[in-house]
Amino acid sequence: MTRESVARGDMTTERCEVTRRVAADTATIFAVLCSPHGHVAIDASGMLQSAEGSPVERVGDEFLVHMDRESLNDKPLGRYDIRVVITRFERDRRIEWMVSGSGEPPRLRHAFGYLLEPSAECTLVTSYHDWSEIADEVRAKRNFPVISEATLRATLGILARTVEQR
Repeated sequence: MTRESVARGDMTTERCEVTRRVAADTATIFAVLCSPHGHVAIDASGMLQSAEGSPVERVGDEFLVHMDRESLNDKPLGRYDIRVVITRFERDRRIEWMVSGSGEPPRLRHAFGYLLEPSAECTLVTSYHDWSEIADEVRAKRNFPVISEATLRATLGILARTVEQR
């Protein structure tokens, strides 16, 4: 079983995605992706500090993540909280979410997600973020993408290490 990344690191002006072969079944991988603590455990950006909430099971489910932007060294936001709101959910196949501040709907329209494609030998895991739906005034105020292709790729590496050790 190969553990190298698939040469599919696509970056457009509004979407970034990377794919990696992971030697684990879709259910094992999906369990990590549905867990608030799983998100913190596999985060390569360093921003996710801790999380509160139960594993998500459907569109509309939410959990809280305690953040610290210091690791990106781009904006002096200090520590803050976000709500992860699930916007797409297909068990063992796809999970997508948008983030918002405490008590507000996802107004940035910046989606993050994972697609899982099973094969006989592994699961192809695609991690992506898409900022194509954000408003022009938000786009003008913030630097997109916030997370680089390298960070997505590193997160997939941590995910692989996590689930392949089970």
